[in-house]
Amino acid sequence: MEVILTQDIDRLGKAGERVKAKDGYCRNYLIPNRLAVSVTQGGIRFLEAKKRRAEEKRIQEKQQAEQIATKLEQSTCVIKAKVGAEGKLFGSVTRQHVYEELQQLGFDIDKKKIELVEVIHKVGEYSVPVRLHFEVKAQLKVIVTEA
Repeated sequence: MEVILTQDIDRLGKAGERVKAKDGYCRNYLIPNRLAVSVTQGGIRFLEAKKRRAEEKRIQEKQQAEQIATKLEQSTCVIKAKVGAEGKLFGSVTRQHVYEELQQLGFDIDKKKIELVEVIHKVGEYSVPVRLHFEVKAQLKVIVTEA
């Protein structure tokens, strides 16, 4: 039986592909679990509508990420830390510190999206990249000062 996959399935194919599978597998597993639709005009229209909705959702998410990126780039994150000799910190400023400061500024951003390559060990001004969407990246200005 020939079906169009609505989701990626291991050892069978990717979403949107037209594949052949055994009749029983299609009738008893793929179609009832909505992992595939039969190759008919209705099935093809269903898949096209699903692709259209996914594309619209992706565009909307990108626009929201761009709006947040402009707000982030206009913001400054000030982190106060204990400082020793020569401006070196006792400890370091990590992704967690930047995340907590962003929470206080009113940004609800996942901690994993903050791409702090190396922890900060000195007082100063730093630019920290934040990946909000796979196509949108913002530079956050972080200033580390003496507490």
